[in-house]
Amino acid sequence: MPEESPLGSHETRLRVRYAETDQMGVVYYANYLVWMEVGRAEYFRAAGGRYRDMEVDDGIRLAVVEAHCRYLRPARYDEEITVKTWIASANRRAVEFQYEISDAQSGRQLAAGQTKHMFLGPDMRTLRLPEKYWPLFGIEPVPEGSGTT
Repeated sequence: MPEESPLGSHETRLRVRYAETDQMGVVYYANYLVWMEVGRAEYFRAAGGRYRDMEVDDGIRLAVVEAHCRYLRPARYDEEITVKTWIASANRRAVEFQYEISDAQSGRQLAAGQTKHMFLGPDMRTLRLPEKYWPLFGIEPVPEGSGTT
């Protein structure tokens, strides 16, 4: 639930484009994952950061290692949708985002999902997230002498 996220949730509004629909007139399933990516980037921006800066300044990538989407109702061309995004859990090596995609007019939920990501360096090997980014992900500082890595 969004209430558990250390930084709260962020809502992004999008309008369904014709190119996102299939022959049945509904949004093609893979586009929900694209909308989750948009929600993730906007969540991070609203929290005070940008993916681009992490990549350019520190060589940090967020690799998707797991993605799940539960489709509840179809979205259709020209409907406005809301992507609610929040962090379900995060540590210095990984982060899990959760999403609710809803019809912006009625509020009816269309889909729910999650993505799990590992922090990678430019060499595509896992790394520990630098401390300067911890607040953006709601990661608490490790008490000195705790022995935790």
